[in-house]
Amino acid sequence: MPTIAIIGGGLAGAKTAEALREQDFDGDVQLFCAEEHLPYERPPLSKEFLAGKKTLPDFTVHHPDWYRDNRIDLHPGTRVAAIDTGAHTLTLPDGTEMGYDSAVLATGSRSRTIDIPGADAAGVHTLRTIDDARALDEAITEGSRVGIIGGGWIGLEVAAGARERGAQVTIVEAASTTLLGSLGAEVGAVFADLHRAHGVDLRTSTGVAEILVDSGRACGLRLSDDAEVPADIVLVAVGAISNVELARDAGLDVADGGVVVDASLRSSDPDVYAVGDIANAQHPTLGRRVRTEHWANALNQPAVAVRNILGKPTEYTNLPYFFTDQYDLGMEYAGLADPGSPVVFRGDVAGREFLVFWLDDDQRVRAGMQVNIWDQLDGIKALIAAGTPVDAAALADPAVALDTLA
Repeated sequence: MPTIAIIGGGLAGAKTAEALREQDFDGDVQLFCAEEHLPYERPPLSKEFLAGKKTLPDFTVHHPDWYRDNRIDLHPGTRVAAIDTGAHTLTLPDGTEMGYDSAVLATGSRSRTIDIPGADAAGVHTLRTIDDARALDEAITEGSRVGIIGGGWIGLEVAAGARERGAQVTIVEAASTTLLGSLGAEVGAVFADLHRAHGVDLRTSTGVAEILVDSGRACGLRLSDDAEVPADIVLVAVGAISNVELARDAGLDVADGGVVVDASLRSSDPDVYAVGDIANAQHPTLGRRVRTEHWANALNQPAVAVRNILGKPTEYTNLPYFFTDQYDLGMEYAGLADPGSPVVFRGDVAGREFLVFWLDDDQRVRAGMQVNIWDQLDGIKALIAAGTPVDAAALADPAVALDTLA
């Protein structure tokens, strides 16, 4: 009986196991989870969990009975030590080996850390796991002083949750505005204004030289301009590092922080696939390699990988997608564009009800975002898929239906 090994116990790993049974694979399924917890979704950690709106069972992918009923051999707290692609074996932490016919890598990412004085003090947090989120949840209370290093998605979402709890929040961002590397200066400024309007002390174009420590515990930040910021809690939110070491050591092609896979999500070894954060995949629609640490990839890529494992050739064509909720602002983004590309706004930017589009040099829409407008995402995706030049004035005019432009 064939065996498929899934290495990684997050959303992507659980969805791979689910897709195997949904697509009538009747062999052995081995799912290895580095964490002791059942696979769960990560976006709620910085959103609904910290807001007190969801608990872990609400975003656990499947409950224990599901794994039993679907004959999934779950290995919690088991980090695969090595893959021998020639012998088709995995080495487990205790040194035992297990054979496989096909393997799916879903090893995800880990929080990036910083090498500055005080980084290892008590009260310094990162946010990647439910245990991280629980520690933050316990620490952030009304009146607490939260210093956040990094003005990206995690930093901003935690800032919003902390402000809604009545905490004092300072964000220190090295770039000239928040989300510069994701959205560019003009759209990033919308989020900077949002947080300042909600009382966040946002300091841009400056770094953190040191986390100040008193009796072994963080008590503030010393910035690169020598200013000091008091903080009882420090969150380091400076991005993530994809877990590609296992793949690299197995001799698989790795580039740009990911495992190199084709549009079918197959790696340089024909019996090994990669999904989720680590998949550096050729994208048929965008005509380039794409690696994004987005929930949507972890959700949707596994079914495509499984189809290919089972001999049903399929390409992954979904556009990159992500979302955020901060205060009263909800947003969805689709596509992929250089954040420095020209942008076109449509709607009420000051009132935070608008669309924004990123164009390439040929006036084609490469990405789009809807902010507090919830019926335009399909139109945005159609414009991207069409790949034809658009008139910027018409794109900016709310009276012109998007489907007429596509």
